[in-house]
Amino acid sequence: MVTYRPEGRIIYNRMTKDSAFSAAALHEAMMRGTILEARALLCDNEHNLHVDLGCMRGIIPHDECAVGIREGTVRDIAIIARVNKAVCFKVLEIETGASGIPVAILSRRLAQEECMAQSIMSLRSGDIIDAVVTHLESFGAFCDIGCGISALLPIDGISVSRIPHPAARLSVNSDIKAVVKAIDDAGRITLSEKELFGTWEENAALFSVGETVPGIVRSVESYGIFVELMPNLAGLAEVTDGIEEGQHCSVFIKNIIPEKMKLKLIIVDSFRATDREDTPKYFFTGRHMDRFVYSPSCCNRLIESVFE
Repeated sequence: MVTYRPEGRIIYNRMTKDSAFSAAALHEAMMRGTILEARALLCDNEHNLHVDLGCMRGIIPHDECAVGIREGTVRDIAIIARVNKAVCFKVLEIETGASGIPVAILSRRLAQEECMAQSIMSLRSGDIIDAVVTHLESFGAFCDIGCGISALLPIDGISVSRIPHPAARLSVNSDIKAVVKAIDDAGRITLSEKELFGTWEENAALFSVGETVPGIVRSVESYGIFVELMPNLAGLAEVTDGIEEGQHCSVFIKNIIPEKMKLKLIIVDSFRATDREDTPKYFFTGRHMDRFVYSPSCCNRLIESVFE
């Protein structure tokens, strides 16, 4: 069974390694329809991608650079952005150039179409998939879910704890897992990650009253300061002068109240940190979920995600 992975994450089997140096292996890949991967060296003035194959020059013609280029639904910036990055492709033909040097004509579009037909079109809401973050915007993160096919992870799906920008949690080229939240009529996929970071109870169980623990200031309000302890767990600290959003801090846990989903905190110290935050822990490790209930059973407020 073929596994369709985000570009740059294809497992390099013997065929893939040989294809970078062997014309015979490229020819065999063409005959078999094998999806290969290599680095895009440049995008020329006609928006064709030139690919490093080692043994010969590889060219992905403009219309073959991605699904949607022919139809005009994908802009040329999507081609330009692949320069110096991995691209997947199928070998269409190997021809002899004017100087007598062989040139491989490649198609990324065909690789993406196969990925869509064999993998992505079979996805359903609630499926857990691997993804790679490719681009960050204020409203969310775009992710490669296979062969360069993009899906959107909105900012409110990154964690229960509110963050000012996806860059507070993610970086370009990050490997993540996400749950398929929705698939629209056009086949566009929306992702969510917060359901994988555990329920309120699962997160709160990692802490005890009387402990002093690390946190990150996410919001400063007139009535208190919201401090994130985990992506899906935040508490309210008493107002303290000089505290700013984004600061790291140490907080004393004054109280944990499951029936209200509240943590009462006291900020002991705060500072600016240059190190990136630790990679968050996924509590859910399955391949599909039908429903996620964040709130404790003892709480009157129900917070849930239902996947249909």
